[in-house]
Amino acid sequence: MMQLIRQELYKIFRRPRTYISFGIIAAITLIIELALYADGKAFMNFALQNITEQFDVQGKIVNGYLVTYIILQSLIINIPLLVALVAGDSLAGEAGIGTLRLLLTKPISRSQLVWAKFLASVVYTLMLLVWLAIISLGLSLLIFGDGDLINMKSGEVVILLRDDVMWRYLCAFGFAALAMTSVAALSVFLSVFADNSIGPIVSTMGIILFFTIITNLGLPSFEAVKPYMMTTHMIAWKGFFSEPVPYAAILRSSLVLVIYTALFIATTIIVFNKKDIKS
Repeated sequence: MMQLIRQELYKIFRRPRTYISFGIIAAITLIIELALYADGKAFMNFALQNITEQFDVQGKIVNGYLVTYIILQSLIINIPLLVALVAGDSLAGEAGIGTLRLLLTKPISRSQLVWAKFLASVVYTLMLLVWLAIISLGLSLLIFGDGDLINMKSGEVVILLRDDVMWRYLCAFGFAALAMTSVAALSVFLSVFADNSIGPIVSTMGIILFFTIITNLGLPSFEAVKPYMMTTHMIAWKGFFSEPVPYAAILRSSLVLVIYTALFIATTIIVFNKKDIKS
């Protein structure tokens, strides 16, 4: 199995578009950092104008922690697409170029092939998030320095002391890894039905975008289904920046994402085991 996963990783990282994902993250992050470096103070003065009228806010407001939070908020829609670029190509790409039958002539089961494709996609996803952590949190702290984090939420402002922030980011990135793993599982699942990678990639992004819009609309008619939608739980990483941290809600969201991931992979294995690859 390990050799099979290494082979899949080799296939992933020999494709130029794999590195485009890392470049997109770097480009978006650097643009946001440069914009906040130039106009961050004016932006925060505008955002906090209602607070500064009543309180005297001292210290370095625009710091690396705040910049990282803004970057994560901005990239929440883009990361699933970058995950789907690779995971959506896992089985559909092999079918498209006609190498799926050749793969299955090796002494491996179809289930093993699905697991290898999925786990290789997970490794790629983790590397993408590590890169995001380095280029956002690491570089932002280097440019802006650290400080207390002011988290402006609807109806309240949460101020987190500098010594109480780093562990929250570590937990947030860990939860993001779980959320993006479920996206990878969805893409692999859609990939089993297609003969080219465009369909699963577009379908994954369409599903995520559709349910994200429903999640954010706040209409009463959608309230009943929100707790069961994957996108509702993908944003639970924000809970680590609340005080107190809603551990029960985050644990519940983690469980839902694990269930979705397991269902997607189990269904993929069932469908792929019955798939006719000779036609």
